[in-house]
Amino acid sequence: MTDTSIRKSFVGPKAGAKFGGLRIRGRSQLSGVVGALLLIVGAAALISPNFLTAYNLTIMSRELAFIGIVATAQGLLLLLGDIDVSIGAIAGLAGIICAKLIVDFGFNPAVAIWAGLAAGAAAGALNGLIITSFNLNSLVVTIGTLSVFSGLNLLITKGRTIVGLPESVTFLGTGTLFEVPIPVYIMLGIFAVILFLTTKTVYGRQLYAVGNSREAAKIIGIKEQKIRVTAYAAAGTLAGLAGMLMCFRLLSAQTAIGQSWLLPSIAAPVIGGIATTGGIGSIWGALVGSAIMVVIGNIIVLGGVNVYLQQIVTGLIVVAAVAMDAAMRRLGQR
Repeated sequence: MTDTSIRKSFVGPKAGAKFGGLRIRGRSQLSGVVGALLLIVGAAALISPNFLTAYNLTIMSRELAFIGIVATAQGLLLLLGDIDVSIGAIAGLAGIICAKLIVDFGFNPAVAIWAGLAAGAAAGALNGLIITSFNLNSLVVTIGTLSVFSGLNLLITKGRTIVGLPESVTFLGTGTLFEVPIPVYIMLGIFAVILFLTTKTVYGRQLYAVGNSREAAKIIGIKEQKIRVTAYAAAGTLAGLAGMLMCFRLLSAQTAIGQSWLLPSIAAPVIGGIATTGGIGSIWGALVGSAIMVVIGNIIVLGGVNVYLQQIVTGLIVVAAVAMDAAMRRLGQR
């Protein structure tokens, strides 16, 4: 295969003939997922009279903000064919560092927030460097770093909750603007940036190329390690931001922050059509999939279902989403 033919195989989200069938599947699947979301919302409105109340919509939108941010971060890595199971621990670490600097060391909140973002970026970049430098499996490596980052969270806090965050930062997690929670605006801004990055830039085309075939990407001169490490750093930054926003929402930093985000962060992009093998799908899928996860979770709460059953449902959704992704890929290859 010549360099020219390889290049024609990689044109990002507007994939060429080689991946045409899979591209069409990805777009049609996303349309189907949007339709499914509308059906679920309609059914929920019929099931519970409280579903469409202003109070409940506010709760769901705030939850969507956090899940949407971490799902966008995970979706970026799934487009590479990678996965980061330490993403929740990174979120907690960034939030704890930010709160520690503000409460215990008297740092200016703005400086502490930048420090938290830097910690998230560094943790993500560390994952990427280890994985790419030694050609290791991302799942195995991030299982290990999950334990490392979780241990750091306990070491920094000594298992205690950090309280006393000032109102100058907590409003970012608790405040509203025109009756819409501020985290929603932050999530939408992040989503717009990542969407532009993956669809309108050279980096985005290279990211899809690496996700399609790392070896072929190297042949045409793409710096595969650089693309992957920067994606991990970006994912870590987003996770860190989500962790800090949750701290501001709870008015405290706790080691439990981020622990429940792993499964939704994986399920949401996959439900939205991002293939676990990389190179297929759109960041739009992460947002739509997140909305589905939030709505289903809200229906369970409104229905008074046992909280432990919620975890079972979330796990089943993850398994179903991955199975559906594999089945659709096999169908697209025929």
